[in-house]
Amino acid sequence: MSSEKRELETVEPTTVGVTAAATEESQLKKQKTEQEQEVSTAVKPKGIQEQDVGITTYISSALPGFLGTIKQRYTDFQVNEIDLNGEVVRLLDQGIKITPKPKKEKTEVKTSDESNETKKTEEEPKTEEFQLDPAHRIELLELFGEEELTKIEELLKTAPNANASFTSTKSFESKQTRGQIHQLVRTAFQGKLETKTSADNTFEFTLNKRSSRVNKQLQQQRRDQDNKDENGVENWGAGPTTKFLHFTMYKENKETMECASLLARFLRMKPNDFRFAGTKDRRGITAQRVCLHKVRVERISNLNRTLRGIKLGGFKYQENDLALGDLKGNEFLIAIRDVKGFQEGSEVSEEDVSALLKSLSEQGFINYYGMQRFGTFSVSTHAVGKEILLSNWKSAVELILSEQELVSPDSKEARQIWSQSRDPKQTLEAMPRKCIAECAILKHLSNCKKTEAGEYSENDCFFAISKIPRNLRIMYGHAYQSYVWNCAASERVKLFGTTVIEGDLVLEHSQDSNNEDSVNVMDEDGFEEDVRKDKFQRARPLSAEEVASGKYTIFDVVLPTPGFDIKYPSNEALFNVYKDVMGKDGLNPEDMTRKVKEFSFAGSYRSLISKPANVEYFLRRYDESTDDLIYTDLELLQQNKERSEQIRPTKEDGKRLALILKFQLDTSAYATMALREIMKCDTSRHGDLCDVKV
Repeated sequence: MSSEKRELETVEPTTVGVTAAATEESQLKKQKTEQEQEVSTAVKPKGIQEQDVGITTYISSALPGFLGTIKQRYTDFQVNEIDLNGEVVRLLDQGIKITPKPKKEKTEVKTSDESNETKKTEEEPKTEEFQLDPAHRIELLELFGEEELTKIEELLKTAPNANASFTSTKSFESKQTRGQIHQLVRTAFQGKLETKTSADNTFEFTLNKRSSRVNKQLQQQRRDQDNKDENGVENWGAGPTTKFLHFTMYKENKETMECASLLARFLRMKPNDFRFAGTKDRRGITAQRVCLHKVRVERISNLNRTLRGIKLGGFKYQENDLALGDLKGNEFLIAIRDVKGFQEGSEVSEEDVSALLKSLSEQGFINYYGMQRFGTFSVSTHAVGKEILLSNWKSAVELILSEQELVSPDSKEARQIWSQSRDPKQTLEAMPRKCIAECAILKHLSNCKKTEAGEYSENDCFFAISKIPRNLRIMYGHAYQSYVWNCAASERVKLFGTTVIEGDLVLEHSQDSNNEDSVNVMDEDGFEEDVRKDKFQRARPLSAEEVASGKYTIFDVVLPTPGFDIKYPSNEALFNVYKDVMGKDGLNPEDMTRKVKEFSFAGSYRSLISKPANVEYFLRRYDESTDDLIYTDLELLQQNKERSEQIRPTKEDGKRLALILKFQLDTSAYATMALREIMKCDTSRHGDLCDVKV
C-alpha cells in the first residue's frame, strides 16, 4: 500500500472549515493518486485482495501500522509445533549415533595348508556349547530323568535342517502340569527347543526353526541387543522397541507432504504411512513430530546422510500413535524486513512497535480465515465453491479452467487452448500435471460427447468435478463457508466492537473454542484434505443477564460457518449479515442441505477473536537483503549455540530495520492475520507476504 493511498484513507479532509483552494488541491491530489493506481493495476496482475474475501476490519484501528516485507527469505519464517504437553518441538539432535562394528583384524600370510584350514574355520564357525542353568537342570531331571534329558540336550547339536526330534516316554495327565513343562523348557533352553504334547500326553521335542514364533522373538531380542551403544542404552536412546516410532522432522522450504513422499520413496513405503499432528507449508523452516508404525530407528536415521533440506532427530519409541490434531498450536519466529512508516521516509519507533504488540497481546486480532484459504490465483476458491453449492457444475468447470491474470505461468498456454477450442484432449496435453483439479476435469471430459450446441452437459460437468480428489472438491465449499464467516466477523466488530452483547454465541462446553473445521487429513489418493475430525461442539446464545454478569468476554464469543446443523446468532442485525451475504450469491444460510451429500455442510464454530501467547519482539538493523537475521534450529545445533542466541546481533550502523516477532497461536489461527493486525496492511498485496495456515 502506497503512502499516498494510506493518507487518503486515514486523513482525507472534510469540507467543513476548509478553503476552496485547499479543497481543490485535495481533489487534484486524489485524482492523481487514482490515475497512478490505474496505471499500477494495468501493469500488475490482480490477485485476490483481502476485501474480496471479507477481511476488512482491525481491532486496534486507532494505532498506526507500518510497511515491511515478510518471507523475503524462507529463513525469515520459522514454525515449531507445540505438542499436547505444551512443549515446543525443536530439532535437538541430528539422529542416532550408530556405533560401527569393529573391523576384523588382518591375519598374517600363511602357508597353503594353513590358509585352507583358516578358510574352513571361517566358513564353519564354532558355536559355544549350550549350558543349562543348574536350577533348570534339576527341575528337568526330576521330570524326565538323566537318560532322556541327555537326548533332549543332544538335539541342540544337530543341524538346523536335520528335522531331528525326541519323544519322552513319561506322560503327564494334568493340563496345568503340561503347561508348566512347556514354559520350563522354553525358558531353560532359551527358546532353542519347541515342545508339543502327543495324543498320549507325552512330550515331543524338536529344534526351533527360524520361522517359528519363539525364534522370531529371539531374533528381535538380538536386534535390540545389537542396537545398544557402548553404554548399553537400548536403540541408541530411542527406548525399548514398541509399535510406534516418533521423531522430529525439520524441513527447509518444503511442504510436509512433499517430505513424506520423498521419505516414503527412500523407505519403499506409502506417503500416508507417515502420521502428523498437522501439516506445514513450504515457504519457511518448520519442525514437527512424525510417527511411523513398526519401523526400526536406524533405518530412518540413516536417511540423514542423503537428505537435503530435511533433518530427522529426536527418535523415541512410544506406545501411542500420532493423530491429526495432536498438538496445542505452533510457535512462530518471523522476521519482517525493511520496516518503515507509511509516510515516505518515515521511521517506525520502538514506542510504536511496543504499543502495537501490547494491543495484540491484550486485545488479540480478528480470527479471520487467511488468504491461503482462498488460493493464489485471480479466481478465488470460494467463487468456485459458490457455483458448486448452487449446483452450477458447468460454471464451476469454467472457473477452474479459465484464463486468469494471476495463475501458474506454465498453465497459461493450456488455459488459452481451452478458451479458444474447448478441446479437452488438446488442453490436457498442455496442462501441467501439478494442476490436479484441471487435469482431473479434462481427463473426464475427454471421454464425453458435446451437445448439439457444442458444449458439455451439466451432467458431464458434474461427473468431471467428482473426479477431482475429494480433498480439493471439499475445499471449494469450505472456502465459501470461510468467506461468509469472514464477512460476518467484520460486521460483528464494526457493529459492536469487542463488547459482548445479548445473542452472541458461546460454546456449551469450555473445551478448545478454536474448533474450526480445518486440519489436514490424507485421503486414499495421498492428498491433503482440510477437514477437521474433532468432536462437534454445540453453541448457545447469551442472555441479557449473562452479559450483565460479566462472566463472558469477547474471547468466549464464537461465530458459525454456514451449515445445516449449527445455530446462528440470535442478534437480528448479525444474522442478517449471513442472509445478505449469501442472498447476493443466491444461497440461503438456513438451507445448506444438498442432493450431493458431500456438499451438505453441517457447519462449525470458530472463535471471533484469537489472542497470541508469549509475544516477544526484537528490532534489528542490517544492511543487505541477504543478511541472515535468525539462526535456525539446525544452525544452533551445528554451532553449539544456546536457544537465547537465536536472534542474531544487530548492526548498529545498519541502513535497514527489521522487526522480529516471536509468539504462539492455537491450531486454528492464521499467523498472517496476527501480522495484519499490527501492520494495518492488506496482506494480499504487501511485499512477499504469503499466508501460512497454522
